[in-house]
Amino acid sequence: MSVRLTLGFVPLVDAAGLIVAQAKGFFAAEGLEVELSREASWATVRDKVAFGALDGAHMLAPMVMARTLGAGGDPSPMIAPLTLATDASAITVSARLGLDVGAGAAGLAGLVARRREMGASPLTFSVVYPYSVHNYLLRLWMAGAGVDPDRDVNLTIAPPPRMADLLAGGVIEGFCAGEPWNSVAVAAGVGIVAARAADIAPGAPDKVLGLAAGWAQGNPRTLAALIRALVRALAWARAPQNRRSLAFLLAEPQYLAVPPDAVAAGLRSVVFSDGRPDPAQAQWLLDQMRRWGQIPADAAPQTPIYRADLYDAALADA
Repeated sequence: MSVRLTLGFVPLVDAAGLIVAQAKGFFAAEGLEVELSREASWATVRDKVAFGALDGAHMLAPMVMARTLGAGGDPSPMIAPLTLATDASAITVSARLGLDVGAGAAGLAGLVARRREMGASPLTFSVVYPYSVHNYLLRLWMAGAGVDPDRDVNLTIAPPPRMADLLAGGVIEGFCAGEPWNSVAVAAGVGIVAARAADIAPGAPDKVLGLAAGWAQGNPRTLAALIRALVRALAWARAPQNRRSLAFLLAEPQYLAVPPDAVAAGLRSVVFSDGRPDPAQAQWLLDQMRRWGQIPADAAPQTPIYRADLYDAALADA
């Protein structure tokens, strides 16, 4: 008898692990009957996993930690037993700004200074969620050129699929989000990629398989099967010979619903590793959360969130 699960995802190329596992039969091979639920926002994903409406999800790596620590709301213990992708994000600026992206954030710093002298309103940039690698990458990029992300610009929150439209409409002047939405903005002629995640913090954790800790504890065999299926899916996704097929699969209406060429462009920078969660990545996230004042300096999870032990046990049982 198969086990039924509902897993959430936000339309991004780094949801490939879940989508491939479903489409290529890796879930079924592990005895899992999975329904994939396309979600509109990260806050929705967070709440649905916390309250059991989703059994698990493609989640922002820092979100799992923030929810566990109670940052931004009541604590609800979560774990990440598998990494879905790294280096999957980019910073895109409006083509209207005329910035020399080859100069990095220095061009932005000059524009910010000129606007301040003229008494103009600050530029507006969007990230996908406060507790996201996108927020930290954008802040690091700006701070490296002397731009204070809390004083010199306005930072807002928007769902990834809306970023290109907000840029085109002049609502924002730039954003940091996962692919393919940077590539969509470039293809539309409204945006220019100023920096990619690997340029700012190579290997920075982006998305993980996020689960409520209680669900994981109560369903160890199902969790192990889920990990194995996703490990196989990630191996398929990173194989060079499968990249064209992957772009067309992700582009389908029920998944990303964007042209395959934009998906293919976005996939060029994404890293699908073996999925084993790295505690060093969890520490980097905690350091960023402390640096930007999201959690107290002494805040730390009481138990590990990045569960490499569960990953290892699942593969040992294969």
